[in-house]
Amino acid sequence: MSRKVAVVTGANKGIGFAIVQGLCKAGYAGDIILTARNDKLGQEAVQQAKSEGFNNVLFHRLDICDQSSAEELCKFLEKNYGGLDVLINNAGIAFKDSATEPFGEQAEVSMRTNFWGTLWVSKALLPLLRPKARVVNVSSFVSKSALGKCSPELQAKFRNPDISEEELCGLMGEFVAAAQKGDHEAKGWPNTAYGTTKIGVTVLSRIQARVMSQTRAGDGILLNACCPGWVRTDMAGPKAMKSPEEGAETPVYLALLPAGATEPHGQLVWDKVVHEW
Repeated sequence: MSRKVAVVTGANKGIGFAIVQGLCKAGYAGDIILTARNDKLGQEAVQQAKSEGFNNVLFHRLDICDQSSAEELCKFLEKNYGGLDVLINNAGIAFKDSATEPFGEQAEVSMRTNFWGTLWVSKALLPLLRPKARVVNVSSFVSKSALGKCSPELQAKFRNPDISEEELCGLMGEFVAAAQKGDHEAKGWPNTAYGTTKIGVTVLSRIQARVMSQTRAGDGILLNACCPGWVRTDMAGPKAMKSPEEGAETPVYLALLPAGATEPHGQLVWDKVVHEW
């Protein structure tokens, strides 16, 4: 039987590295692939994990904005493990409040990483999932507050249980185009690039879970979006309430849901509690 394997994206620091540590501390019985786009930082993070006694952590480069990079990781997993048991899509970015880049640029760059990058990694790796696999897409509670600032028409589209991936991709593209023109608020969008990209991640998770239930019924695969909370990282800053270890608790909980579990699935979870979308 092939060795079990978990993949954590954006894992060289912050919440991602804390997730790797959390899986190790929980006694994950397999290899944990720590991915990062920077080889040096990724290898240093693996050495840090090994110095803590976590010898089942390995590095593989992954730039989620580069589709060929995700395909390389797919080939590596196929060759060495024959499948995938846990995928935690953690990699993401957020511009600081003090950022001077035009809003349209912030929207395009944020969307490319947070939404399109997550989608590309999913397209490459979800076909590898073995029965009873667990997938966690790291979203944010900001997705819910951003949804509340959308027009009623957009809210209805994002809450539609039958929305397709194609429709969602179209909507994410519409937001970036409107942000670049400067008329996104007039068209019913919230004035947050990060929040809108995370609407995309939450809704994508709902779609992926629905499709998984249709195409892999009986395989016991669970896929959810989660919010780690406001965490002290380079991205959120030093004033945030949670430590990275606390931020990792819900992603690790969802990644290690027991084999017989049937829920949560297709939900937005924070502090280990399902929140209505």
